[in-house]
Amino acid sequence: MSNLRTSPLSRRGLLAAGGAVGLGAVLAACGDSDEKTSDSGTGAEKAGPWSFKDDRGQTAKADSVPKNIVAFVGVAAALHDYGIEVKGVFGPTKTADGKADVQAGDLDIDKVEVLGNVWGEFNVEKYTGLAPELLVTAMWEKDALWYVPDQSKDKILKLAPSVALWAAQTTIPKAIQRHEDLAASLGADVKAKKVTDAKAAFEKAAARLRAAAKSQPNIKVLIGSASQDLFYVSLAKMSADTLYFQELGVQFVEPKIKEGAFFEELSWENVGKHDADIIMMDNRSSALQPDALTSKPTWAQLPAVKAGQVIPRTTEPIYSYDKCAPILDALAEAMENAKKVS
Repeated sequence: MSNLRTSPLSRRGLLAAGGAVGLGAVLAACGDSDEKTSDSGTGAEKAGPWSFKDDRGQTAKADSVPKNIVAFVGVAAALHDYGIEVKGVFGPTKTADGKADVQAGDLDIDKVEVLGNVWGEFNVEKYTGLAPELLVTAMWEKDALWYVPDQSKDKILKLAPSVALWAAQTTIPKAIQRHEDLAASLGADVKAKKVTDAKAAFEKAAARLRAAAKSQPNIKVLIGSASQDLFYVSLAKMSADTLYFQELGVQFVEPKIKEGAFFEELSWENVGKHDADIIMMDNRSSALQPDALTSKPTWAQLPAVKAGQVIPRTTEPIYSYDKCAPILDALAEAMENAKKVS
């Protein structure tokens, strides 16, 4: 991890492995994520050319609305919630026992071609065989395509137009809007009752979290992720979910980070460095979960752990209203019931 600041691949790879929770850039660039394609909501209704301006500022174009879509699994799950299905996925899709990974959402993982399930894995031959018309993925750093390997990126990008949507430098509502914009351009009915009902539930959950945070101004939340050797504490403003929670009034532990880093690394001997009343733990399959930490005495002694105030954190949200509303509700419930223990 000594080259964390100098190697973008190392930073992204560590984030994928469960270390850097919320890798992003400074918030001054947030405005870029607000741009919308002029075709939003009309893609399926128009005959002829399709285009979409993504969060890199690049415009993907096709002679007609793409049908053979390949996407990072979390983005595919969001498109699915809007009624847009993909042919293939890459990124954490199946767990070791063959079940759907948490990042797959409601995707039927048996009906999509899995091109790669772990960091650095992307089967270009299978991708070519799908006759792709569009590649879609997330973006944690400017122009870096999430889970698209650097070593094969040029070959992959020659085969189809690509779209990248921010997973950092933004907030949950903005990220959802951009995924909805893309879904609309691909033919989704974003005014369908299922979508509008989910949006209403999201707005209700946001109001609940704001009220819970206001009623518990002294509760401090720590954003954690665990590996066998290290515990990572992330800076809330660097990630779309926790930045939004911050905007709603949630108070977060602020780790001391090195220049150019996005999180603090702690040895397990020093895991109690920061006072916290609630700990949000990275729920991805690449990170150690709380039940795997019982053998670590310093973890068991944390006040939040003793109080049972440890909750999962959906580190890579599926950006649809349907999937994000429960995230807000879960944190709101934790805030409502939390006791000051630090």
